[in-house]
Amino acid sequence: MVMHIVDRRLNPGSKSLENRQRFLRRAKALVQGAVKKSSQSRDIKDVLEGGEVTIPLDGMDEPRFRREGGTRDMVLPGNKKFVEGDYLPRPNQSGGKGSGAGEGDSEDAFRFVLSRDEFVDLFLDDLELPDLAKRKLAETESEGIQRAGYATSGSPANISISRTVSRALARRVALRRPRKDDIEALEAELAECEDGPRRRELLALLEALKAKAKRIPFIDPIDIRYRRFETVPKPVAQAVMFCLMDVSGSMSEHMKDLAKRFYMLLYVFLKRRYKHVEIVFIRHTDRAEEVDEDTFFHGPASGGTLVSSALVAMNDIVRTRFRPADWNIYAAQASDGDNMTSDSALTGQLLTNNILPVCQFFAYLEVGEAANYTFDMPDSSLWTLYERLRNEGAPLSMRKVSERGEIFPVFQDLFKRRSKQERVA
Repeated sequence: MVMHIVDRRLNPGSKSLENRQRFLRRAKALVQGAVKKSSQSRDIKDVLEGGEVTIPLDGMDEPRFRREGGTRDMVLPGNKKFVEGDYLPRPNQSGGKGSGAGEGDSEDAFRFVLSRDEFVDLFLDDLELPDLAKRKLAETESEGIQRAGYATSGSPANISISRTVSRALARRVALRRPRKDDIEALEAELAECEDGPRRRELLALLEALKAKAKRIPFIDPIDIRYRRFETVPKPVAQAVMFCLMDVSGSMSEHMKDLAKRFYMLLYVFLKRRYKHVEIVFIRHTDRAEEVDEDTFFHGPASGGTLVSSALVAMNDIVRTRFRPADWNIYAAQASDGDNMTSDSALTGQLLTNNILPVCQFFAYLEVGEAANYTFDMPDSSLWTLYERLRNEGAPLSMRKVSERGEIFPVFQDLFKRRSKQERVA
């Protein structure tokens, strides 16, 4: 038997969901480019929100059939202004692909609203994540079930026997339901009693007790109680995410964009696990400071590079605002690998003794320019230091990246670490 299923679900715009999905598949490259551009201007915390994106109208052209060749009869109106060989002036256009008033070429744009799931899926697809990882990260907040008292109706599997029996007992006592022992004692006395007024009295009393016992059932439907459950967000701990980045002159905009993608992906991962996630931005040259996100990525800075200054600032913030007993601490550091040689010893000491012991996860991302960055280049001073610490047993995750698609292996390490911890727990 052949079954044909027609999907007639509607999206919020009252248009066919199937048509919407077909459009997303056809214009995926354009919409994905718009998502990439939109994510560059978004705050890290807004990466999980849907929203409006803009794509050019050129990408909206659809294939169509036209008749070519053959004979066509056409009647064209004459004119009193032009003769054969004249050039026709270009008409003025407002909008479209013509010229505006005194301005260059303009082009209409098509605005398209993406849902949260569509935006996250396209954003993660741009980072070249495997489908399984995308599904894990794109999941919404999970809910748990907790007891919420009792109800007079529900599933038979949820009947509370203890509560039902206790209410039935209270009802029988209140209504003075005859006990089985009393009826049996009366029957025994009746069996030994000879015929006479006393026997007739016992018979009447026995019949009255049995009739009352029938009127007052042992368990009545009004006694039955069902356990009631309600869904609530799972009680999870809070987390803080420290973003550390070198903002000296050697860090280009491409490097900062790679770092932002990395921070966004880490935030998506943490937001899936924790209900409340704080973000702390620490930028540094030869000195470190806590700043807002806009200053973190776009604020000008100059000076040398001392990584220890960022670790000192993070350690001070943890001690004063984020006690490890109350917070799960995650840290992600992005740098081009530069650091003063004289600072290596202090950096290693701070990382080993102060930072790593309080962190759930610490990742170092060494970023480079895509055009001239190769993995066979000599290791930077910071990479050499961190690699030595990791070989000595420090829980560090390290990666070198020059393209967005190279970011995900860091999260493979993160997934492995978290799953191992959960199995041990």
